[in-house]
Amino acid sequence: MKNNAENRLKQFQAENKATTKGPLSLLVQFTRMVKERKFPLKQDDFLTEKKGQVAGLGGGNLKKILKEHGITQILSAEGGRTSRGNMDLMIKYIDFLNKWNKTETIDFDVVENFWAEQVREYFRNQPFILSADISRTLRISLDELFEQARKKQKQNQGTQYLGAMLQHLIAAKLSIILPPNAFEIHGASVADSPTARSGDFVVHKTIIHCTTAPSEPLITKCKSNLKNGFSPVIITIFDRVKTAYDLAADASISDRVVVLFVSL
Repeated sequence: MKNNAENRLKQFQAENKATTKGPLSLLVQFTRMVKERKFPLKQDDFLTEKKGQVAGLGGGNLKKILKEHGITQILSAEGGRTSRGNMDLMIKYIDFLNKWNKTETIDFDVVENFWAEQVREYFRNQPFILSADISRTLRISLDELFEQARKKQKQNQGTQYLGAMLQHLIAAKLSIILPPNAFEIHGASVADSPTARSGDFVVHKTIIHCTTAPSEPLITKCKSNLKNGFSPVIITIFDRVKTAYDLAADASISDRVVVLFVSL
């Protein structure tokens, strides 16, 4: 039944392009509103006195519902109350729910969870912003970019935004300074663990490891690189440089491993 419900909701979402904050704000709150209502739903029951807005929408209400789903970001300060098109969307959603209810009893917990997940997806898809400010060093600008990744990573447990960002930046830099096809690119690693892979990038006899958290398994990889005749380079974020050096020193390879921090 859950899969059937999600398929219905995905179709409704696609048909109505309900992926931005205005529509999602309405759908999350309206789903909660009708949870205990009797069917069929009537649109007049959900209009303000002047019939110009959907009743019951508000930033505080939206924030409360999303918090119950573990979402603390602000989706909409006004909760979609003034979003253009939400009146039309509400009418279509009522029609959708009424038709659905005729075929089976709707599990509104499943429906609400679906829309909460779409809100998470909305936040996951928000772009990172790199500010160009000539009064500050490039390192400070990059640190701000990395901080955005840290926050998004904290809000979306299990997704390693920071590590992926670091590797993409290094790949972009290598693509600029080296000829086409001059290096191998291996997929972004979720964690530094011993694998058959030699490193993130291979440039001739140099193997580059990108990491935001230098660890003993990474040093084990570096030792394997050295044993196989390659020169390992660790590229990390500024505040992890000392950690990488200390780990290399503990393994007695600090004089054979280059440690750099991101400075593009």
